[in-house]
Amino acid sequence: MTEAYAVAVPKGYRVGPWEVREPIATGAFGSVYEARGDRAREGLPRSVALKFMPTGTGTPRQLAHLRELTERELALHRRLSRPRLIRLYETRTVDDPDHPELDGATVLVLERAESSLAALLARSPRPAPGPALLAQVCEGLVQLHGAGWVHGDLKPANVLLMADGSVRLADFNMAAELEGTHAYTPAFSTSDYTPPELLWSEIGERGRQTRPSADIWAFGVLAHLVLTDTFPLPGGSPSARRDAAVRHARGTDELRLSPALPDAWRDIVRACLARTHPERISAAELLRRVEAAVGTARSPRPGEVRPRRFRPQKVRPQRIRPRGVRSRRGRRTATALGAAAAALAVSALGYGVSTWADGAGEGAGTGNVTAAPYGAADLRTDRGIPSAYRLLIVETAHDCDQKDVTPALIAAMLKVESDFDPDLADPAKDEYGIARWTPRVLRWWMHDDGTPAESVPEPPFPPAESIPAMGRYLCWIAPRLDADLPGDRRTLIAAAYRTSYAKVNGAGGVPPKYRVYADRVAHHLKEYTPPGKK
Repeated sequence: MTEAYAVAVPKGYRVGPWEVREPIATGAFGSVYEARGDRAREGLPRSVALKFMPTGTGTPRQLAHLRELTERELALHRRLSRPRLIRLYETRTVDDPDHPELDGATVLVLERAESSLAALLARSPRPAPGPALLAQVCEGLVQLHGAGWVHGDLKPANVLLMADGSVRLADFNMAAELEGTHAYTPAFSTSDYTPPELLWSEIGERGRQTRPSADIWAFGVLAHLVLTDTFPLPGGSPSARRDAAVRHARGTDELRLSPALPDAWRDIVRACLARTHPERISAAELLRRVEAAVGTARSPRPGEVRPRRFRPQKVRPQRIRPRGVRSRRGRRTATALGAAAAALAVSALGYGVSTWADGAGEGAGTGNVTAAPYGAADLRTDRGIPSAYRLLIVETAHDCDQKDVTPALIAAMLKVESDFDPDLADPAKDEYGIARWTPRVLRWWMHDDGTPAESVPEPPFPPAESIPAMGRYLCWIAPRLDADLPGDRRTLIAAAYRTSYAKVNGAGGVPPKYRVYADRVAHHLKEYTPPGKK
């Protein structure tokens, strides 16, 4: 089943000589499928990965950013062919008016991987082959930097594992070619892997200036995670770890690495996570140190098969939507993340994809898409919450410092507001999208700094904007509710979202008009909360 995929492509669908077989993985705006074709006479393998990136549907803003990110990936593939980079064989454009959901899609015909490092870590924290895999990641960085490119979004989801145990770097939506000492990338990268100087950098017309040292910082975080199953900076959420990175860069906090980090790697990680970019080591020096730390465990070369080869485990798929933060004003006020939202949405596609279909690949069964495990500690995985929105819901809740704003609450409210329908339109109430936003209110929450948009936005409003906006507004509501109100604080917050915190305070609880709504939220809140979680 591929209904949960960002781009649903039926089995047997043909793109040129390639026939779609089983689903492999999906992200926010693109999906990857195994495909077969008789291309041996042209020197191509019979089995490839088709990455479908729709360019014919969506809002004008979404499409503009998606086109930019697609062009970045294509530019790198066309100009670089290196052993440690996932290989692009060809590109095609779907011309199929009878299937409007596919018509106009850009299709990348890519080397087929077995899994990703993110999938491996989800199933096997601190994997035994971790050091050897990290050495291969370093080789990829040396190849990229040596050719004058910056990856821009190095993380486990973008490290692909081949059947023979070798590594490929992938997902070059954020990649950029150096112009002297700098390159220009979209105004976003995954926060846990972003160096502190980029957390406060100015965004110009061409995007954000970055350097190869940004990839070095990301590698330090990656290595610490692979080797210890923890992030090197403290904090229970990405926003908390961002703050810790800033304090580290400013010299107010010392870097305290996990005691579980092997001694041979301690100086390596410290050299990657130096406070300022000039202090960080180069990719070439990093590779030298990593190979010394790995010792005799030489990383396998592309195409090399060993008698006891490493075969990464697969995990179940998730569709990923971008992460957002909180709002500060009236009812249903949304965050239009603009370039950042679209950029993360596509960069999360760790082929760009970060999770994989059960059984996808050689000898696979049906390759059915099932519930995603992401955020299982905070959100039930077996209660029908669309996998497309799990990461966005969980990360949005974690970005709020109010304990009552939980992933289960956000999911329950989305269920009641729209039944998770991103295309909901209720003109009679002037409400649209998965969280039922009113356009004239949305304009006040279009920007992270709270400045209003110059004009009232027009629907549709994508989940990438609506869900983070809901989280921001709930986080703003929570401390404004009277402390002595009876009942579950979470349902009170939900009722205030539907009306206002002042009316809930004035009624001394949920106003009678909204009790049915609050009861429905309470029902789904209980349903979506994992056992043992309050």
